[in-house]
Amino acid sequence: MRRILPRSTAAAALTFSLAACADRPTEPSATLAPRGPTASAAPTSSAATAALVRQLAASRGIVPLRQPSVRQPILVRLGQMLLFDPILSGNRDISCATCHLPQLATGDGRSLSIGQGGRGLGPSRTHPAGTFIARNAPPLFNLAAMRHLFWDGRVERQANGTLSTPAGAQLTPAMARVLEFGPASALAMFPVTNRAEMRGDGTSNELASIPDDDLQAIWKGLMRRLGRIPEYRLLFELAYPGTRFDQMTFAHASNAIGAFMVDRLSFDDTPWDRFLAGNDRALTRAQLDGAQTFLTLKCSICHNGATFSDEQFHNVAVPQIGPGEGHGAGGRDDFGREGVTGAVADRYQFRTTPLRNVELTAPYGHDGSIRTLRDFVRHYSESDTKLRTFDVSTLEAPLRGTLLPTAEQLIASRDTIVVGVVFDETVVDKLMAYMSALTDDAARDLGRLVPDRVPSGLPVERP
Repeated sequence: MRRILPRSTAAAALTFSLAACADRPTEPSATLAPRGPTASAAPTSSAATAALVRQLAASRGIVPLRQPSVRQPILVRLGQMLLFDPILSGNRDISCATCHLPQLATGDGRSLSIGQGGRGLGPSRTHPAGTFIARNAPPLFNLAAMRHLFWDGRVERQANGTLSTPAGAQLTPAMARVLEFGPASALAMFPVTNRAEMRGDGTSNELASIPDDDLQAIWKGLMRRLGRIPEYRLLFELAYPGTRFDQMTFAHASNAIGAFMVDRLSFDDTPWDRFLAGNDRALTRAQLDGAQTFLTLKCSICHNGATFSDEQFHNVAVPQIGPGEGHGAGGRDDFGREGVTGAVADRYQFRTTPLRNVELTAPYGHDGSIRTLRDFVRHYSESDTKLRTFDVSTLEAPLRGTLLPTAEQLIASRDTIVVGVVFDETVVDKLMAYMSALTDDAARDLGRLVPDRVPSGLPVERP
């Protein structure tokens, strides 16, 4: 695991996200660059370039992704049913997969998702009141390798292996012991408690009357629902042999969903992985050149490890759109990591985006305000200018009037390594070529993961 630098060094090495690069592929200064070999004398052959790229990757801590193992197929099967079953929503009209569509790289193709009360799927989903979720639906790829989940990292595996979650003491030690896949196992415990996302309101919704902060009561209500369905009782008891359904908690359901995501949504067969394994022909010339650019510029300061994320939080001046998280004047701002830590220094910081399969997961940023990957890369060149001149016409119509006038606050607290960064379209081309090598073709269309039916008998949504 990459060593976490003290906060005092953040301005030097850990205050940077996706392509904070110079205007030409030269080695960053010693205070900004990771230690390792340089490319001041470019190799003259593909073989020499390949050798250098592997050396650079090793020095940056960019390593192969280990494929996780889930030993119980029945647990994975239970998790699949639960992920796609609207029974977990208050009004039985939305499933976890509504905002994490397999056909759209486990996202929904939207800047901001539409939760309870919406109709349709993906980019065509609408809400009669024009209501949006505050943040973009992040992809569900390779969760077993990640220590922080959600954009603000509010589900986190601590250094000692324990889980930190928004539930606090309501996630009991007995429940925590059920969560065998770490943060991935805890992920599903929270959207089901959120009114806007899944729990909803309404007189026919027995979960709606539960106080928002009584997570235990919400989870117990969901287990009562599942317990009324004989097929679910059987699946749970097969998945957890020796434990009766009536002894289980919602942690058992969330853990099963985690098992499904870990087992079926981990991808490690990209051209880059084949290259790291020794196949010099795995990358095209453009991808190899792009890799050298990525690794000799500053990109890998934050995008490293098996997932290409340093598991840290950064303010890279992404425009703020949407309803916000209840922060700031009027409650329309989103303070990001500060909402978890309470530290003003963490304001507007969000988790470094993993780059595996990144070309499939548009739009980009915590609020999806940057619609294409190319524009996301471009954003880091003169990011202050990009933010001040952000074109709201790139957004879908209902979001164009939601841009917050927070550009100067965002710029003032930007990660310092981004300040002054300028690069041209040649660098953009090279970085785009490299990121195309981080896609596993098996992740391009995951429609095969959608079940034909779910035990509740409720309809399974399909695009």
